[in-house]
Amino acid sequence: MKDKTLVISGATKGIGRATAYRFAKEGVNIAFTYNSNKEIAEEMVKDLEENYKVKARAYEFNILEPQTYKELFLEIDKDFSSVDFFISNAMIYGRAVVGGYGKFMKLKPRGLNNIYTATVNAFVCGAQEAAKRMKTQKDGGSIVSLSSTGNLVYIQNYAGHGTNKAAVEAMVRYAATELGEFGIRVNAVSGGPIDTDALKAFTNYEEVRDKTAELSPLNRVGHPTDLANACYYLCTKDASWVTGHTLIVDGGTTFR
Repeated sequence: MKDKTLVISGATKGIGRATAYRFAKEGVNIAFTYNSNKEIAEEMVKDLEENYKVKARAYEFNILEPQTYKELFLEIDKDFSSVDFFISNAMIYGRAVVGGYGKFMKLKPRGLNNIYTATVNAFVCGAQEAAKRMKTQKDGGSIVSLSSTGNLVYIQNYAGHGTNKAAVEAMVRYAATELGEFGIRVNAVSGGPIDTDALKAFTNYEEVRDKTAELSPLNRVGHPTDLANACYYLCTKDASWVTGHTLIVDGGTTFR
């Protein structure tokens, strides 16, 4: 893994940040995007380079404009010699999901469309650009999309996100089928409720957090590192025959 390069969207906090550090720990160079907080991104670059001795670069990127992935990857090409792993992680919450986060009868096209853009379109555009580069490499590469068990079980107010997570998992299977000939593996990591800022944005955050711990045989809510470890595994040679798969990491909550 040493000296390979990971491109990951939305890595200044939560699951994305934990994943970037998990890869850096193994000597992987990190190219990550951030939405608006340049200061935090620059601090993270400095920390990764000083403490993990890897090359790190941050790029401002709006996940609601996924077509600009083309320009983003051209910038990444200037800084890194390869793209070995791509993880589609960034998501939206807050004002952008108004009309997409709520009860079924309150759902509106604008909010639903924004979630689709940030989930499915963003995965497609990012994975396409990554695959163009991976196809020219001897070892191919690995692509991972973050997903959620909210497409398998009912979570209050989560219809907009849950249905789009189901869609991105279907897209992962199609991508895996068509890119396999180039040595490119494509998978998804589906997490149960993870204690992040995105979860805290839920109007019933404390209820979801406590209920998750109650349902899990492990008696706790998920942590960002739980999904980061799963993403890392899917990019290693240990997972060399795993593709088109959704790895559920939910503390056993989905099946109770």
